[in-house]
Parts: sequence; structure tokens; C-alpha cells
Amino acid sequence: MDNDFKYVSSDHVFRFSCGPHISCFNECCRDLNQFLTPYDILRLKTSLKISSEEFLGSYTRQHTGPESGLPIVHLRPNYDDALTCPFVAEEGCLVYPDRPSSCRAYPVARAVFRNRESGILTEYFMLLKESHCQGFQSGDPISVKQWIESQGLEIYNEMNDLMMEIISLKNQFIPGPLDLKTRMAFHMACYDLDAFREKIFNRGVLEPLQYDERLLLEAKADDAALLKISLQWIQKNLR
Repeated sequence: MDNDFKYVSSDHVFRFSCGPHISCFNECCRDLNQFLTPYDILRLKTSLKISSEEFLGSYTRQHTGPESGLPIVHLRPNYDDALTCPFVAEEGCLVYPDRPSSCRAYPVARAVFRNRESGILTEYFMLLKESHCQGFQSGDPISVKQWIESQGLEIYNEMNDLMMEIISLKNQFIPGPLDLKTRMAFHMACYDLDAFREKIFNRGVLEPLQYDERLLLEAKADDAALLKISLQWIQKNLR
């Protein structure tokens, strides 16, 4: 069976199951080309109990998107014959509670488009059936919407939508490559969250921008609140 991409609605019902009971278990963790969103990195570095700088240096590579001109981070695979994920073991994913959004959503893929005139977001979903995957042969019936809820994707989608807004603004107001200084600032605010925290609370990088004081206070202890601030900061600097 060839790989099959099928557009579906949020009410579409399918069957899927994954685990050691499936013959292809861990196959999707090989031949890795795993892009990471800012929220993916937040969750992974917290799970590993290391700084964002250490995570980026130890587990990722970066390149500049040819279309967006923005820094893109992806997971560095083990350099074995199978290019396996650094977090997979025989028993499965070692960071499963904090796995990246694309792993979490599989076999569902989600795309979002914003109408420039109305600002309204429209979601599109696809069901991906890969030739090696045997997961569709078992599992209870579940809708796409229920799958998203069951996999804890709401917060991932919320954060990823903020990132999509940044990409849209960048293409609108700053087409083409970023200069080195802007690219480094973007990288820090999106991916090196611990460095951004240092800038906020010790160096006053946000001045004279105005932010909700409650959110700033929350950001001192909560990385998710800090990421919302950092993404807002990027948006304001792109306009």
C-alpha cells in the first residue's frame, strides 16, 4: 500500500492504535526528519531537565527556511543506519508525555489558514496512512476531534497557531532573508527561552513595549506564559 493523504473533517471517524502490540512499533521513529516548534522545545527541555541552550546544542540542528527566511529547528537523529530518534528505545518513546506535536497528532495532520481580511482561522485536517503502518487495523472508533483532545493537542495547537501568525506577518512585512541581528533575536525568542527570560527580567529587553503585568509575573515561573510573551514580542517587532 502506498502512502495515502486524505482530507477529512473534524467529525471523521477512524480506528487507530499504536504500541508494542503492533508489529510496526517504533518504525515511525526512524529515518527521522523531525521539525520542532517552539512549544515542542519547551516541553522537551523541561522533560529532560536541561536548559533550552543545552537542548538546542545537544539534540537539534538548524537551517534557514528557503521560503520563510526564518530559522527552522529540527531534531538531530542518531547517526546510525536507521537515523533513529534520540529519544526512542526498544520499549518506546522515552519522552512520551512531552513528545512533539507531530508525533502526538499522528496519524492526523492539521493545517491552519488565516483570512487576511477577516482574521478568521480555518482548520484543515488530513489522515495519513503510511505503507509501513499497521495501526489502522486495531483501536476503537474515534473522531478527529476526539483524537486531538485525547492526545492533549489543544495547547500545542494554540502555541503553533501563534507561530503561524508570526510566519504570516514576516512574509507580509519583511519578505526575504532576515539580517543576522534579527535572525538571532528571532531564534532566541522562539527557541532559546531561558536566554529570553534573562533578557526580560535582568536586561529589560521588552521596554518600552507594554505587557500585562499579571502575565509577566506568571512568566517568571511558567515557561508557557513566557513563550506567549516571546511570540507576542516577535509579532510586535515584525509590524
